[in-house]
Amino acid sequence: MLGALTFAAKLVMAPLPNIEPVSLLVMLFAVTLGKKALFPVYVYVLLEISLFGLGLWTTAYLYIWALLALAAFLLRSMESPLGWAILSGLFGLLFGALCTPVCLLTGGPAFALSWWLSGIPFDLAHCAGNFALTLVLFRPGRRLLSRLL
Repeated sequence: MLGALTFAAKLVMAPLPNIEPVSLLVMLFAVTLGKKALFPVYVYVLLEISLFGLGLWTTAYLYIWALLALAAFLLRSMESPLGWAILSGLFGLLFGALCTPVCLLTGGPAFALSWWLSGIPFDLAHCAGNFALTLVLFRPGRRLLSRLL
């Protein structure tokens, strides 16, 4: 259910370019569920692939979201909403760079570099959106998810 909720929340926010709740939710899952966070993460990824097909970005989703979950799991004792917002914002800023291994394997160094550079404006929006959403919603989301579980 959490993976489907993540997918639905992303679809609702799809009109906003690279502003999505997925990063926030992945971090919340990792902090509250521990290793079991990978279940909703990969349900979300499978739903993405089912609806949009297998593409460069969905292939990168196979490892990108697990990296964020791992970072959040390692930092799970952090209480500061600002710290979580910085992590989420940094993840959004680096999102294009994290996709480059797939681009490197499929199109070579020039393609990977051009993919990353052309996506920087979207990474900036991703950074800002992640930072703002996480700053406002991480603490209440953590409390709610902890209570529900």
